[in-house]
Order: sequence, then structure tokens, then C-alpha cells
Amino acid sequence: MSGQIQTVAERLAAILARPVGAADRARARLHVLDWAGCVSAGAFEPGAAEPRALAALEGAGPCRVVGGRRSGPQAAALANGPMGALLEMDDVDKRGLLHPGPVVMPATLAAAEAAGVADGNTFLDAVVRGYDAMIRVGRAAGPGHYRYFHATGTCGPFGAAAAAASLLGLSQLQTAWALANAGQQAAGLWQVRHEPVFTKALHDGRAAANGLAAAFLAREGYAGPLSHFEGPQGFFAALCDGADPETVVAAPDSPWAIHEVSFKPHAACRHAHAAIDAVLILRARAEGRALERLEVASYRDALTFCDKPDPHTLGEAKFSLQHAAAAAWIYGDANLERFTPLAIADPDLAALRGRVSVNEDVSATARYPARFGASAVAILRDGSRLEVEVPDAFGDPEWPVTPKDLDAKARTLMAWGGLTAARADRLCAACAGLGDTADVTELSAALPGSDA
Repeated sequence: MSGQIQTVAERLAAILARPVGAADRARARLHVLDWAGCVSAGAFEPGAAEPRALAALEGAGPCRVVGGRRSGPQAAALANGPMGALLEMDDVDKRGLLHPGPVVMPATLAAAEAAGVADGNTFLDAVVRGYDAMIRVGRAAGPGHYRYFHATGTCGPFGAAAAAASLLGLSQLQTAWALANAGQQAAGLWQVRHEPVFTKALHDGRAAANGLAAAFLAREGYAGPLSHFEGPQGFFAALCDGADPETVVAAPDSPWAIHEVSFKPHAACRHAHAAIDAVLILRARAEGRALERLEVASYRDALTFCDKPDPHTLGEAKFSLQHAAAAAWIYGDANLERFTPLAIADPDLAALRGRVSVNEDVSATARYPARFGASAVAILRDGSRLEVEVPDAFGDPEWPVTPKDLDAKARTLMAWGGLTAARADRLCAACAGLGDTADVTELSAALPGSDA
């Protein structure tokens, strides 16, 4: 890039050009493993088959479509995006209020296979840069944006574009073009929450495909509007009430944002996780004594998204504080089995849902989104009252999961998706060895699907 750097897109491209270190790649491997588990399980869930069928219509190509036949890069990214998000177990940046994995991973994999790049470290570097771009924009967008827009959909194209640009070896100017043109295609509205549809997950696929396309176009010299972020009719002016574009490029030398991303141990919306953790602590303290009722309190957005006392669908159950809390108390976990039609109809679980109250905790709201906290009170039938406050959800940087936890989660998800133990071993080994003992072709081959 020649001359003085002027625009936010150019400055972000310069930030993304920094070197990626061994510790950053090690962290990225954990996110690759987490995504591999999520996509392996989600590939055969309702909402996955239709995007996969759309990819098949595009014809054969070099890129893995999980659970299907290989296709072209945009079709593969579009199909693979939803699969990593359908079970609501994808990673999350709490400050950005978005999920990088199911956008950045499909775009990076498709870019690598389309461009014939097999080197695992090149792949991991692209993941790190993609996460950083997506998270920087998401954190800058702010709560005014999140009120109406699904930030994974609107900010995801920047992550996909940055990852693909890194993998393709684009110049800083080309990367800035890719970021700008990716943002011109940003979309994803929260109206999807109000109807029983799978469109929320489709946002991830569209973000991945759009960002990927922007990078390939930039490689061919297709310029983008460099003032996209800060322009008077640009991204922040149009979509981000009260946000400051300069925050995208703040702290240019800070550690890569991937180190601050949270993992999700429970099969529910992240806004329900701290409440689940609180109930699990109370359950252990109760030592088998009978429960009369539960009182759960959390930040305002947790109630906005997850106050559903009588869920009827899988999606509603995953976005129900009442269901998640009741399941955690009855079963001692909030695993995938607790969000099936059988669990939703369980009369004991339904009865306890009716005895779970949810309220806003104003102190938790004040700390949000830097902290995803909740508190809970268990009123026992013997008259005892147990209370706990959980300032951070399990899986957040303040209460981290271990690599062993992530391996166990990934294997559980792979088994849910029908992989044998031997297939799971192969996939986990490809993720753990990426850039060392395994390359991109081995990772792709280990994912469910057909090369026919």
C-alpha cells in the first residue's frame, strides 16, 4: 500500500498484516476443533439439508460441503455456514455479540480448497486474521446495532473477507477492497427470532460466501469503496446508531482477538449459559433435596432473547431461560438431549419450567456485554433458600474451559452427528495437528461428506 493510509478499511488491512505467532496458531487450532464438532453434528440437523441441496445445484467443485458432495467455493461456504450454528454451540465473542467460527471457518476452508492451499499454518493464520476483523467491527458496532441486526450476519462478511484475503496472500490494498465489498453485502435482521425458521443460521452461510467472494474479486483487481466504514452513507452511519468507526482500528498492536473468544459448553443460546451455570451450582449444593421453585436473574438482553416460559420448538427451547434452568436442575446438564422434542414434552421438565421465574438483574445489565452474568435462587421444599451469583459464564476467558473439555465436547458433537469413534479420532487428530502433522487436505478429508 503506497502513500498515507486514510480510511478505516485501509488501516484495518494494515492491522491484519501483522505476523501471527505460534501461540496464536495454537489457539486457532482449538477453534478449528470446536467448529469441526459443531459442523459435524449440525450437518444432519433440520435446516442443514436445504443449503446443501442448493450447493449441489451449483455443480461439482473442489470444496468440501459437509455431509454432501464437493462444490464450488461460494456454494460450499454458503452450505457449511449454517451447519456450524444450528445447534447453538458455536464459539462467541461476548463484547462483539457475534459468533466467528461458523462464518470464518467455512470461508477459510473454501478459499484454501479453491486456491489449492494445503499448508495448515497458512490456514490458521487466516483464521486468526478473520476472527480479528469480524470481532473488531462487531465490538465497534455496539448495542444500537444489535437491537435490530444479527451481528454474526452483518459483521461476519468482514471476517470471511479478511480470512480469505490472508489465505490468498492479497496485498493490503486488495484486502481493504475485499473488506469494503464484503461490508456492502452485510445483512441479517433479528426478525428471524420471532418465527420458527432457520434463517438465523443462514446468515452465517451468506456472510461466509459474501466475504469469500469479495476476497476473490479483490484478487482480480475488483476495487471496493474504501470509505465504506466511516462514509456518510457507509456501514456505521447506516447500521450502527451511536457507534464510532475509529474503534475498529483502536489498539492496533493489541493481541489477536481470538484469545478473548468464548466457547459454549451448553447446547443453548449463550444468553442462557450463565443462568445454567448458576442453577448447576445450586443443584450441587442442594444435595438431592426437593426443589420448590427457581428464581433466575440476568442482564436485559438475556431476557429479551430468552424469556420463553412455554417453548414448543427446538429453537424456542434453546432460547428459553426457563427450559434451560429446569433442564439443568433435573438432569444436571444442558446437553443436546435436553433440547429435543422428547425433552420439551417431558411433563416433569414442563412442570418445573412453570416454577422458574426470570427477572432483570440491573447490575448484570450494567456489566454487559463485557460480562455475561446471572444469579439464581433455589427455594427448596424444606424451606431452605440457596443463592449464587455467576459473574461470567463457563467458557468465557474469565472462567475458561480446558483443551480437554473442548476435545470432549467435540467428540460428543461428532457422535451426535453419527461419526464413529474412529472417524472422530481422525477428525480430532487433523484439527490438533493442523500446521504440524496435518494439512488442509487431511482436515477436509476427515470431515463428513463425499468426494464423489
